[in-house]
Amino acid sequence: MSTDITGIGGLFFRSRDPEARAAWYREHLGIGAGHDGMWQQEAGMTVFAPFAADSDYFAADQQFMLNLRVSNIEELVTRLDASGISVERRDDWNTAEYGTFARIHDPEGLAIELWQPPTG
Repeated sequence: MSTDITGIGGLFFRSRDPEARAAWYREHLGIGAGHDGMWQQEAGMTVFAPFAADSDYFAADQQFMLNLRVSNIEELVTRLDASGISVERRDDWNTAEYGTFARIHDPEGLAIELWQPPTG
């Protein structure tokens, strides 16, 4: 099947304090640091996968989880930890096939999965 879709053009979500939340993403993850919140991504895989309503992979009160591809998860986790951001890691999340994962939460509790795809 051919498609004219070339990628995700944006992610829009409600926030109790949009300015503070945007500042948190800029400061800790470097997202939205450009004009009008724009951020130039590197080309790469994006997973689009609906989960079952009763999945326990992320919190039941959240309709979605943000997954961000990263190039150096160890360095990012060290930086986040130094900033006082709690980072969850589980050995069973990591596989040679899919890569390395960590999870944080933004100031309003949204789960953010950090994903370093396997190299090679």
